[in-house]
Amino acid sequence: MKSLFDITGKVVVMTGGTGVLGRCITAYLAEQGAKVAVLGRKAEVGNKIVEGIRAKGGEAIFLQGDVLNRESLEQNLADVLKAYGRVDVLLNAAGGNMPGATIAPDGTFFDLKVEDFQRVQDLNLTGTLLPTQVFLKPMAEQKQGVIVNFSSMSAFRPLTRVGGYGVAKAGISNFTAFMATEVAKKFGEGIRVNAIAPGFFLTEQNRTLLTNPDGSWTQRGQDIIHQTPMGRMGQPEELCGTIHYLISDASKFVTGTVAVVDGGFNVFSI
Repeated sequence: MKSLFDITGKVVVMTGGTGVLGRCITAYLAEQGAKVAVLGRKAEVGNKIVEGIRAKGGEAIFLQGDVLNRESLEQNLADVLKAYGRVDVLLNAAGGNMPGATIAPDGTFFDLKVEDFQRVQDLNLTGTLLPTQVFLKPMAEQKQGVIVNFSSMSAFRPLTRVGGYGVAKAGISNFTAFMATEVAKKFGEGIRVNAIAPGFFLTEQNRTLLTNPDGSWTQRGQDIIHQTPMGRMGQPEELCGTIHYLISDASKFVTGTVAVVDGGFNVFSI
């Protein structure tokens, strides 16, 4: 009997694939037999990721693109279809924050830069909507596919300082729920939309918030660890199992949900 978790041959497109989390997840999925399209802006980094996957016998291509540029995304889709003939999974991992949308420890709400606040909304929300519009098309035609968006702890409750990012990620969770209904009603039960909400993982985007120049934890980093019952930050590979579940037939009746992978952070109260 075929395993419910078998993803052999599935074509997976991952935006934000050149980041710390992206490179770990794409490498894992390729090891499990998926054909992976790594989408990102940094060609040098992306090509190295693909070389590493291929060196281990996996199938992968790199797509240089911009999640805020429809023309770029349409070309990415054409390249995926040319290489693999279909799209089975879209992982919307592109996103991030900006200094101007973050309040410094000694700052106030009045220091928020509206322009940067809007850019953060664009990068996270529009940067998920546009790839979804583009890569959903072949899924709708084949009446089969899975989309996994990337939400955040800040979507559940507002975290201090990162006001712009929290608003954007709350929008991602709402968008996920909306799309789950939209695609099931319009294109059939074969298309599912879920999200994953990582807890705190050290990445290039949050490194300056969580660590000091000497590598020690900032006060914020220490506070997060104290708030996490497991007493540590997450490791990138600890997201892979949940992603695997969400894109496989093991979650065939699961849609519209946000899967939390946070070491208990979101449930801890005192």
